Amino acid sequence: MVRPLQRISTNKHLVLAFLLLAGCARHAPFSASAPARVLRISQRNEPASLDPAIATLPDDFFIIRALSEGLLVPSPTGGVPLPAAAERWEVSEDGLTYTFHLRANGRWSNGEPVTADDFAASLRRVLTPATAAPKADLLFAVRNARAYAAGRLANFTSVGVRALDPRTLVVTLERPTPAFPDYVASGTWIPANPRVVARFGEGWTRPGNDVGNGPYVLTEWRPGQRLVVRKNPLYRGAAGIRLDEIQFIRFDAGDSEERAYRAGEIDVTMAVPFSKLEIYARERPRELHHAPLAETRYLAFNTRLPPLDDPRVRRALSLAVDRVKIVADVLRGGQQPACRLLPPELDAEGQNQTPAAPDREADLALARRLLAEAGFPEGRGCRRLELSGWANTPVLEAIQAMWQQDLGIEVDIANREARTHQAALRSGSYDIGFITLIPDLADPLAALGRFATGAPENYPHWSDARYDALVDEARRVIDPARHAALLREAEARIEDLCPLAPIYFNAKNWLMLPTVHGWQEDPFWTRDYSKLWIE
Repeated sequence: MVRPLQRISTNKHLVLAFLLLAGCARHAPFSASAPARVLRISQRNEPASLDPAIATLPDDFFIIRALSEGLLVPSPTGGVPLPAAAERWEVSEDGLTYTFHLRANGRWSNGEPVTADDFAASLRRVLTPATAAPKADLLFAVRNARAYAAGRLANFTSVGVRALDPRTLVVTLERPTPAFPDYVASGTWIPANPRVVARFGEGWTRPGNDVGNGPYVLTEWRPGQRLVVRKNPLYRGAAGIRLDEIQFIRFDAGDSEERAYRAGEIDVTMAVPFSKLEIYARERPRELHHAPLAETRYLAFNTRLPPLDDPRVRRALSLAVDRVKIVADVLRGGQQPACRLLPPELDAEGQNQTPAAPDREADLALARRLLAEAGFPEGRGCRRLELSGWANTPVLEAIQAMWQQDLGIEVDIANREARTHQAALRSGSYDIGFITLIPDLADPLAALGRFATGAPENYPHWSDARYDALVDEARRVIDPARHAALLREAEARIEDLCPLAPIYFNAKNWLMLPTVHGWQEDPFWTRDYSKLWIE
């Protein structure tokens, strides 16, 4: 039975009886033979892939990071990444050569030792053009990696990756890159056992085939229902893993997820419905958690399609969005209005992230003028547009109403499954797409590079020679001041030409039972399951 949020009585005996019943209900779904230490986590989107070379969404890496680990892992508290498969690393005086020393007790879940050759083979696979790895650019700091990925270089021995011996991997860079350890800690650097990949091909990530070097092993994957991982006894830190099993249980909507939490069917949610935040804050504050995210929710305009190929139309639509109203009246979960693309966590220079309150009337006047200049006075003559997304329908509905009321622009809303929505954005089969920028690491260059011509995550399909030149020079320049100036100009270029419209900087609100301890998740949605335990 679903537990109501409102208090049903102040009688202490009734409360005690209620808690006892709830505790019994929590364990009801499990048989007597089930593992005693099981954590059940909501999984809102079906993983598109559990292959680190192919995966793109946080939902994919929620599972991948339970199964495997790279040379380094992000620090949950920020700062320098932590040792993982590599116990230590060294950097040459010129900043060009990184030497990673692998742990002697590193093992794949099939018992094979984890070697430097395995990492070299994994990196080669990511860069091989036939793999079509969407985040191959996270390796482009490595010497000749970009040329190899583009097919301009056929011999991988010319790429700056070399296994010196089974436990020593040497990586040589194109130029000094102080943030390189952050790139190494990103998901794309997580290895895949090359012998397992060769044996099973694309099916290597299925239960029974998947072999990882992380704390858990994939034992079940029922699409649309759940994924189950169990403790890997061969993991190098197995003695410190205090859970026997983690179940990632699929939910399509926040309401059903929240009902399952109240019914004792899951222990950790992905989010909290907007309408329930105040109730949980008032009645069950120990279970409600909040954290800011390094994530920008934005609208991608398909710049290939009229009238969105006109920057005046795009800017008019952006100006007409009341961001303050969206975060204050619709979301109400600690999100912040976004007047720029990069979230505060990527603001290395400490620029002001809280600009003066926008002048709503002035913004609307400019928006209407731009729209009229583009040939659509009061929206007349503009075709009906489609605004698509995968979540947050109330936000889309608010934007729809603003455009209709203030500009006379008619918009239809299309809500799709996350993978379908992302595929439509990649192919350009959309008008305006609500999407999220979740940086892979705390480097603004990596985020801005997503909007260079031809980049896999350039969802607006935007091409601007000046922007490309700025990003390219920022990759090559060594002087920190010049590097920062180039990034500022590149971001300003996005603001001026408006291939996208930042809406808000996201925050996470989730529910978690007080019996769950050791939860670690950074602002980039990176989870570390190694410290988890339950009472």
